[in-house]
Amino acid sequence: MPVPQVSSSLERRLGPLSLLMMGIGSVVGAGIYVLPGLAAAEYAGPAVSLAFVLAAVSCGFTGLCYAELAAAVPAAMGGAYGYARQVFGLKAAWWVGWMLMLEYALAGSAIAVGLTGYLGGFLEGFGLHLPDSLTRSWIDRTAQGFVVGAHLNIVAFLLVALFGIVLSRGVTQAAWANALLVMLKLGVLLLFVGVGVTHIDPALWHPFLPPAESPFHFGWLGLLRAVAVVSFAYLGFDSISIAASEARNPARDVPFGLLGALAVSAVLYVAVSLVMTGLVPYRALDVANPISLAVKALGYPAFSLILQFGALMGLGSVLLVSLYGQSRICFAMASDGLMPARMGQVSARNGAPVASVIIIASSTALAAALLPIAMLADLVSVGTMIGFIAIAFAVMKQRGPSSAPAARFRAPGPGWHVKGLWLGLVPMFAIFTSMINLATVTSDLVVQFRHGQWTPLVFLLLYIGVGWFFGRGIKAESSRAVDFAS
Repeated sequence: MPVPQVSSSLERRLGPLSLLMMGIGSVVGAGIYVLPGLAAAEYAGPAVSLAFVLAAVSCGFTGLCYAELAAAVPAAMGGAYGYARQVFGLKAAWWVGWMLMLEYALAGSAIAVGLTGYLGGFLEGFGLHLPDSLTRSWIDRTAQGFVVGAHLNIVAFLLVALFGIVLSRGVTQAAWANALLVMLKLGVLLLFVGVGVTHIDPALWHPFLPPAESPFHFGWLGLLRAVAVVSFAYLGFDSISIAASEARNPARDVPFGLLGALAVSAVLYVAVSLVMTGLVPYRALDVANPISLAVKALGYPAFSLILQFGALMGLGSVLLVSLYGQSRICFAMASDGLMPARMGQVSARNGAPVASVIIIASSTALAAALLPIAMLADLVSVGTMIGFIAIAFAVMKQRGPSSAPAARFRAPGPGWHVKGLWLGLVPMFAIFTSMINLATVTSDLVVQFRHGQWTPLVFLLLYIGVGWFFGRGIKAESSRAVDFAS
């Protein structure tokens, strides 16, 4: 049997439109189809739309930082990991990459869980029912906290495996599949907004921000908590920056994809969340498929099936891009010796890091089968904010020397050169807003722990402990620091 040929470099096959569609494919997904229900019912009420605006502003600062680094360091692989590797060295890059893997693996898992919910609703329209034994996670969230059950979300597991197979066929085929999914979901979402706006009950928007009932449960603290949760919806920034290593002209096309995806997604998020909370009381939206619940309130059964089909397409594109992003991060880390060398090999036939895709899809599928979406969203936000902070610091250091050459794209706004750092308003705001989101999420994890819901915080601490164990021997500029063979 012949041995398949492999190489150690990715091929540049993506243009500006592919990057824009990839960004929209990742950003416009769980943020519309899954997270508005959770954020409205648990944290912000109808003000979830304001949470999306604040999250867009916060992520916009980070997006500008990503765009500058993509223009300044177009050869970097792995998005935030590659930029940290270039600017800070291997030791810091290990931790950025390790937390990004948490972000992407659990993001894909959360999306797969939401996709399972929408698939169940879609099949119900044809008289088919997915049994709870195949769609409920091993760890379930109840009123008393997280409890271990006797179920496995086998459907979510299989969905991740399916998209892993698509991704293993190569980036060109994956980009075409993503573009098709994106066009379908955008059309359906615009149809939902157009029809739903004529059926809104404005009384459901009062109070717009419900008064606080407990820490982080409505009120201003609840709104901040909602911002932290829905920031997960803008995960597409990472995906576009990661795709820079496969873009034909990254210095020009990556900023276009980053900022374009942010603009499109922010408008859609606000419009859809306003319509959703205007159709259904916000307390009733804490379900895996809240937009389907909103469509049922319209009283158009056929439209409900159309929208659920669009949700399936939308979440499918997000899952595809999420798996893509993590597989490329692992490829970049393997190229630096921080992951098994096998994960740094690329198929000469289709340009895909097949080993990375298989390993990533397997771990993501397992997390989707075991963990509930509420827990996954919290932990994803932690990884996302750490990556955002690292990117902002990288811009400050990259542009620190006053003699540093100007990149093709630069974050706007004033700044000051102080001891080798560029203290620009954009990266400082990016750090400030990300720190607020990170502090909000971690504080709530501690509150949950004190009330007996210990699973999310313990999971996070164990993950950090494993990262410390494998990364403890890494030197700042070593090339083969982790001995996975032992």
